[in-house]
Amino acid sequence: MCWAVAAGTAAGAKILPSPSNLTYSFIHICTVNWTWNPPENVSSSCNLKYSSDIVVNGVPKDKKEWSKSHFRVTDAHLNEEMRLRVRSECTNDSTSEPSPWVETSLLPKGIPGTAAVDLSCVWHNLEYMACTWRPGENTSSDTNYTLSYWYDGLENPKKCSNSSVDQGIFECIFNFTFSKVTSNYPAISILISDDSEEIRPVCASKNPTTLVKPATPRLLTVSKTNDVIDVKWSESETFPKGCLHYEVKCYKGDLGIDLIIESETNSVSIPGVDPNNKYTFKVRAKLKRVCYNSDLHSDWSEEKSIGEKRDSTTYFVLIITIPLIVAVSTVILLVYLKRLKILILPPIPDPREILKRMFGEQNEDSQSSAKDDPLNAFDRLIMEEEIHSLILTETSESTKSEKENR
Repeated sequence: MCWAVAAGTAAGAKILPSPSNLTYSFIHICTVNWTWNPPENVSSSCNLKYSSDIVVNGVPKDKKEWSKSHFRVTDAHLNEEMRLRVRSECTNDSTSEPSPWVETSLLPKGIPGTAAVDLSCVWHNLEYMACTWRPGENTSSDTNYTLSYWYDGLENPKKCSNSSVDQGIFECIFNFTFSKVTSNYPAISILISDDSEEIRPVCASKNPTTLVKPATPRLLTVSKTNDVIDVKWSESETFPKGCLHYEVKCYKGDLGIDLIIESETNSVSIPGVDPNNKYTFKVRAKLKRVCYNSDLHSDWSEEKSIGEKRDSTTYFVLIITIPLIVAVSTVILLVYLKRLKILILPPIPDPREILKRMFGEQNEDSQSSAKDDPLNAFDRLIMEEEIHSLILTETSESTKSEKENR
């Protein structure tokens, strides 16, 4: 019976007519305005509304809206296929069904893989915006990207002229300031494209409150009164009052981080310090969530120190020098003791060497005296003549011939 009732209800339900003449146009560089005409022959009892949806590369973006207006403004996806669709619905009539979807498509231009990737922007100190990106995988080395931006308050989009490339990373910096300091800022649309039709453009809409990065605190001063150290630094003038707080790091000697102090103002006081130690401080600024949704914080300020500490270099030099001096002194002492031992206890000479030297000297003296005597020289000459002999050798044939002659 329930199935029959449901089937009868479905059979008797009316299907609303669809909107007509769905078109779109670009309001600015990355903003699309799509409009449609209301359906005809709709009962006056129908509380007519329009359900609009966005599909990118075949996937719904969960941005469905219901409105009585005949238009919708949304961000454009230029590097992907984007389908805009709308249908009619009666919110107070259960006997009618929504109309079929009416849709139109925005097809991407350019070669796939040439769109810029990894776009990242930082709003520095509420003064200027710096955006970086990498080229697409199918781009050539001479591709020259151009960044254009627009936000509510500009009559026309502007091009960023301060661009550079470093190790394949593109960067462009442009002024982004507002005369009235406030925590509510309009969204900014960013378009990265190229003059060539082969490069696929890419659009991005950024909430600037999520991109804020405070400037580094400057003019850090450190003073000491008795046992209290006072640390002060400059306060940013570009942020509203109460939107910044600070983090102070204190290094005690060479022991590392000793204190991490949070401060709502641009100064801190640290009591009970050791007068015989050295303290080093540095500060950075952080954002409050009540003003901005950014997770960025400033860089650390330069370090400032106060107090005295023992120089660790002196200890290091002493540790190296003292053992070296002891070693050198030991070597010198050993050499000196060896020489002193030789002087006190000289080595005992060998008697054989003494006798040998004595008799050798006497022989040399006698020989030298004999050489000097003329009589002895004559005797030596006679002896040399007696010692020498003449030896004559001859053959047998010569002997016979001599005998015959005789």
